[in-house]
Amino acid sequence: MRCGETDSSDGKPREVPDHVPPGRAAHLGDFAVHPRMVLIAGFAVFVGAASAVAAFGLLKLIGLITNLVFSQRVATDLVAPGAQQHPWWLVVLAPAFGGLVIGVMARYGSEKIRGHGMPEAIEAILTGGSRVAPRVAVLKPVSSAVSIGTGGPFGAEGPIIMTGGAIGSILAQLLKLSADERKTLLVAGDIMRCSADAPARTGNAAEPCPLCPPP
Repeated sequence: MRCGETDSSDGKPREVPDHVPPGRAAHLGDFAVHPRMVLIAGFAVFVGAASAVAAFGLLKLIGLITNLVFSQRVATDLVAPGAQQHPWWLVVLAPAFGGLVIGVMARYGSEKIRGHGMPEAIEAILTGGSRVAPRVAVLKPVSSAVSIGTGGPFGAEGPIIMTGGAIGSILAQLLKLSADERKTLLVAGDIMRCSADAPARTGNAAEPCPLCPPP
């Protein structure tokens, strides 16, 4: 055992197992259970519930935009635009208009809304200290709904991951939690995408998390 290294979770020196390489953060080799874990778990439950609500809202927004653009009706049901015949000009112009709207949002809102969503969430964990700007939590689902609803060849899973992660990160920043605790809440927001965008799956709770970086 080595001693004298500092655990970033509480700032107190503690013994570190010999198998932990020297120079590595001591808390990565500490698997002790602390009472604070119960508090973080409670926050994670709240983040998961909020992310599920946000994912449900995103799916409804996608349905609304799809129905408005391709069926000219107000409805939130998820429909396939290709299930019925549409004028050629609508098929050509709808995705182009959607791309133009998203371009304006990315230019004057946040560049983080570009891309699938999962790479941006991983980048936030690995290089950004698990910090996600609050505007991303609003702009990402809206831009994704516009893209998918106007005929873009994309899915909702990536945007749901980014939105759920943003909710967890924002809560952690408001509570001034540590980087590891921010990561925990960010990933808690991601996990809910399993039941939000694919409710028919089985064993969702046991599905590996794609955002967990290697140790």
